Amino acid sequence: MQFGKASGKKTTTQIELDLNRIPAHVAIIMDGNGRWAKQQNKPRIFGHQRGMEVVKEVTKTASQLGVKVLTLYAFSTENWKRPRTEVGFLMKLPGKFFDTFVPELIEQNVRVEVMGYLNDLPVDTQVAVQKAVAQTAGNTGMVLNFALNYGGRAELTTAMQALGQKVATGGLAPSDITEEMIADELMTANLSPYRDPDLLIRTSGEERLSNFLLWQLAYSEFVFIDEHWPDVTSEVFKRALKTYQGRHRRFGGLEEKDNQVKETNS
Repeated sequence: MQFGKASGKKTTTQIELDLNRIPAHVAIIMDGNGRWAKQQNKPRIFGHQRGMEVVKEVTKTASQLGVKVLTLYAFSTENWKRPRTEVGFLMKLPGKFFDTFVPELIEQNVRVEVMGYLNDLPVDTQVAVQKAVAQTAGNTGMVLNFALNYGGRAELTTAMQALGQKVATGGLAPSDITEEMIADELMTANLSPYRDPDLLIRTSGEERLSNFLLWQLAYSEFVFIDEHWPDVTSEVFKRALKTYQGRHRRFGGLEEKDNQVKETNS
């Protein structure tokens, strides 16, 4: 796991990416909508509205580059603590988003998935989400995966409860529990073989996980960028991918060149 910030410099130079090294699974913590709106002397919901348009642009770019899964942290289990008017607006966003974007997703061959505690969402929100999933179910390209009413600790708790139930009924011995079994109980299980992100991007200059994909991010590369989410463009997204491509992922091991021992030093 490596941490780092993508360069905050804005440039008109075209970013050249190695299309053979595009991360298969990119996860994004879309932060800064409220701060961006404040800078514009607008209410916070104005930032969320603009952020929805950025989702569309980044989704298209990711799909065209060959990303297999794009997971977006849309609403956390802690976000219910926000003002009621803001939460109410956020709950209406999926319907507005999918009504306008599903035709383009179908054209781009993008399939929608949603993970989280969906039963706790307003009925209208659940219906909007389920409709988008059904309408794009036949698409075979990139998966656009929304984390909606999602929390990493809650997810792990639910997974442990499921395994605990199997132990209690005698179908599983505690000593037989493996990492693979735990992964199979998580909300990303259906994304296999791409269930663990290769790259996590967080916007708005913040450098924390905020209870997001705590298990799945164990070996991910982290790229933190200064732009608020509403300021993210295709170029900014590509710049984050360029930073990722400059990393050397070792997954706790050593590169071959590090293992080489020169005979002259022996």
